[in-house]
Amino acid sequence: MLGIILSQATPAPDLGPSYREHKCSPLILTHSMLTTGRGSTFTINCTGFGQNGKYMTALDSVFERKAFRPAINFSIPTIVNISFTVSAILDVDEQLQLLSSFLWLEMVWDNPFISWNPEECEGISKISVATKNLWLPDIFITEFMDVDKTPKGLKAFISNEGRIRYKKPMKVVSICNLNIFYFPFDQQNCTLTFSSFLYTVEYISLGMENEVWEIAHTSQDIIQTHGEWELLGINKATPKKSVGTNLYDQIIFYVAIRRRPKFYIMNLLVPSSFLVTIDAFSFYLPAGSKDRAPFKITLLLGYNVFLLMMNDLLPASGTPLISVYFALCLSLMVLSLLETIFISYLLDLATTQPPPMPRWLHFLLLHCTSPRTCCPAVPQKRNTGLDHLPGMKEPMELAGKLPGPRETKLNGCPGSTRAQQEDKAQKQHLVSLWVQFSHMMDTLLFCLYLIFLATSIVTVIILWNT
Repeated sequence: MLGIILSQATPAPDLGPSYREHKCSPLILTHSMLTTGRGSTFTINCTGFGQNGKYMTALDSVFERKAFRPAINFSIPTIVNISFTVSAILDVDEQLQLLSSFLWLEMVWDNPFISWNPEECEGISKISVATKNLWLPDIFITEFMDVDKTPKGLKAFISNEGRIRYKKPMKVVSICNLNIFYFPFDQQNCTLTFSSFLYTVEYISLGMENEVWEIAHTSQDIIQTHGEWELLGINKATPKKSVGTNLYDQIIFYVAIRRRPKFYIMNLLVPSSFLVTIDAFSFYLPAGSKDRAPFKITLLLGYNVFLLMMNDLLPASGTPLISVYFALCLSLMVLSLLETIFISYLLDLATTQPPPMPRWLHFLLLHCTSPRTCCPAVPQKRNTGLDHLPGMKEPMELAGKLPGPRETKLNGCPGSTRAQQEDKAQKQHLVSLWVQFSHMMDTLLFCLYLIFLATSIVTVIILWNT
């Protein structure tokens, strides 16, 4: 029997010959209309159920009530079970803080006015009905920030027990609080809150059609895109939402996603590290070389062009950690260029008119070059020089080959006095100190480059693995 029962408030009145004429039909549809103080029952002949769409005619009386929530007792809420499957993560807009995904939403509820015996209805236990003929729960996603573009003309399945199962595809553009500090190693936790727009907890109660771990595993198995983002997991919470004096039922799903960083590592971090490494090894060029400063300027210009080209790959809002890394790389390269210019000027000045070295700088130089200290500067060499980076010129070469006493005699320069020789020796000593200072500056900056590169590599490995 296909039965639709609304009320048992009062005994059904005699419907006359029409009822007696059809009461022996193999299938009947019973429909009791709620009225004030009495009930009304009538039958519909649905012989041939399942043939040529006859069941559509048999359910016409149910379809006429699609504007009302299907409940025998309106004080009892309708339980709507929810489930969904994430089939694709389309896009994450860091600037607008939006997550675009594609879902298959499933809603299941019972209509107590629909039931039939499959054995009497030619073995039919499930039928499909256009959703325009059914009451649908007004479940929506609170974070939804776009127009609902669900296709029209969808159908729902009705079982012989009156259980309605409605599935619809949805492109969901939802707002999400994105934290991009660890870009491109970031993980995001976005929420999808399902709630009723109109019905409070007295009329609709939300439940789960599938367990949350089943939703997560199914989504991970059938997800269509393997691009920038991957689905980590899904959790849920079921708090009530209070709006004024009304209380609404809701289910909050926490969707955890993670960015795949390989693309950004290969296109951002690796080229940047190569340029910084080349700049670090430029310290192996002689400090007085005329090619060192132009080489560093070329690298600095190339790094700026690289940042301009890769700017579209970086988040348009916020300050991620990778932007700090690029700023530090640029700062190091600028500092290295300034140090090269300063050292070139200092060595050029030292070969012509070496200035006296301040006492504090002389003390610092002696302290850092002492073999008993652990300063990162290079060790002493015969207490007067430094073991410098390959390519560095010796202090005697940068001193402009000042003539010694024996050369003075051979050149036949009369009037050479002891004071002149001491003055030349003092100048030579000053040149040696300034050259030693330039070596120490190069060594310290080179060590700073190495520490920075090592720290960057370790940080990338840790963030990638965690």
